[in-house]
Amino acid sequence: MASPNAAFFDLDKTIIATSSSAAFSRPFMREGLVTRADAVRAAYAHFLFAVGGADERQTSRLRNALSELVKGWEVAKVSAIVSETIHEFIDPVVYQEALALIRRHQQNGRDVVIVSASGGELVEPIAALLGAEQWIASQMEIKDGAYTGEITFYAYGENKARAVRELAAERGYDLDTSYAYSDSITDMPMLNSVGYGFVVNPDRGLRRAAAHNGWGVLYFRKPVALRKANATTPAIVTAAFVALGVVIGAVIMRAAQRRRLGS
Repeated sequence: MASPNAAFFDLDKTIIATSSSAAFSRPFMREGLVTRADAVRAAYAHFLFAVGGADERQTSRLRNALSELVKGWEVAKVSAIVSETIHEFIDPVVYQEALALIRRHQQNGRDVVIVSASGGELVEPIAALLGAEQWIASQMEIKDGAYTGEITFYAYGENKARAVRELAAERGYDLDTSYAYSDSITDMPMLNSVGYGFVVNPDRGLRRAAAHNGWGVLYFRKPVALRKANATTPAIVTAAFVALGVVIGAVIMRAAQRRRLGS
């Protein structure tokens, strides 16, 4: 009997057309968790990371910004805000094409795993909203019901790939027949950990990496209200996977060519 496999999806800019933390910035501001200055500092740290690349210095800068931002937040308050506003701020920004892929993988018996650098308190309810079977996220230390600012696990770069391998070992997933999707070059380790990697809406650097590694290239263009997308999913799924089948065939052919050249 064949081992089960899975489909691992990055969240921000892959499944949803924005970042999950940015999506909740307005209700967090409204409830006094985030000031405008906090939001600007966090956005600036993310900008420096994006333009500076995923080296250790830039990763540390972004991690420190996240740590300072959440320090002292009450966990119950964060969870309540997310629960109350998730339909308002996440429903409208889900990519229709991503949802079609999620449903198709599930129809083919694969677990869908959301993998995100955002905190678990954001990722878990979004994963539930999408109907995903598993999720991986950053984890923050909690004492007396509040975040200390210490990040115990940062789901970024190689850490994401390591978490994927650990979950695969735990759940018995065959990674050689599993899939991964991401819009970010920082997720190269995760894409390399599975048999079928796909980049989503890639920039020039990520397109080059995709060509070098034999990954498929997908373009998601249509954010749609989740309830509306669910109502029309069967037709969308058929169209999406006709196109994806062509891409997978090309990925397999490129992988075979690389093996022949390497032998």
